Amino acid sequence: MKTVIIGGGGLVGSCAAFALQCGGIVREIVLVDVNAEMVEGQALDMLHGSCLTGDQKIYAATTDTVKDADMVVITAGLRRKPDESRLDLINRNVELFRKILVDMKKAGVKPTAHVFVVSNPVDVLTYLAIKELGLPATQVYGLGTVLDTIRLRSLLADKLNAPPTQVQTLILGEHGDSMVPIWSAAQVAGLPLDKWPGVNQNLIQEVEKRTRGSGAEVIKKKGGAGFAVGLAIRDVVECVALDQRRILPVSSLQNGAFGLRDVAISVPTPMGRKGVLGHIEIELWPKEKTALQNSGKVLRETIDKVIK
Repeated sequence: MKTVIIGGGGLVGSCAAFALQCGGIVREIVLVDVNAEMVEGQALDMLHGSCLTGDQKIYAATTDTVKDADMVVITAGLRRKPDESRLDLINRNVELFRKILVDMKKAGVKPTAHVFVVSNPVDVLTYLAIKELGLPATQVYGLGTVLDTIRLRSLLADKLNAPPTQVQTLILGEHGDSMVPIWSAAQVAGLPLDKWPGVNQNLIQEVEKRTRGSGAEVIKKKGGAGFAVGLAIRDVVECVALDQRRILPVSSLQNGAFGLRDVAISVPTPMGRKGVLGHIEIELWPKEKTALQNSGKVLRETIDKVIK
């Protein structure tokens, strides 16, 4: 599987590339970035360690390389300037993203290719890619709340002193302020969360608050997220490459689940070699369903403001 990472010279793109290299599943990893020297350095650094991972082809290239890619991961994006509003940042990232899409269309993307959007605002940009690339909507999806979900699971496990791999819960909705933690589905080792020793409402609220602020916390302390988002990207790419059909909260075009339509947003989504295989509408607490529908409304309003 040839995987091209646009933005591969930056922190998120390079961490995703390294995670894929360590996974050893994808056959070819190609890094693309406007900073040619940086991206060549990233590819070279990975190449130097290739004899200790999988037998993969790793190199830097230009956007033209997407023409025969099986998966194009887009991580390129701009950061907020001092005193810049969220909407202004969104408008600048939409403008940059449109240029990337134009370059991809000029190069030519094969009809069976998948486009995996990581750049923020991920739900808005995923919707834009679906509308402008001309690919089936099932082959265009975003990271959505996958990163938020693994943050929630890991922070909850740490608080409970439980094995992280045995903590199960998820976040749905927008990757942003209106995200919705689904506490009604939370479990530890197959047991309902509320039956686990030491769990109370104060603990749940504390973990949720820290999860919501995790992105800002990481940016403040080290400049930006890298390792966890790289692993989250790898999880989705390998799920598709291996046709695992696992259920992930990726961002994809909605056509009625939970009353959501004409937005790209995260709901439980089986993922496999053909991309989005459907959407699963689970029973939620009434307040969770209302919050999820509100999240869709927030996204729709943002889309209407920035996509013309």
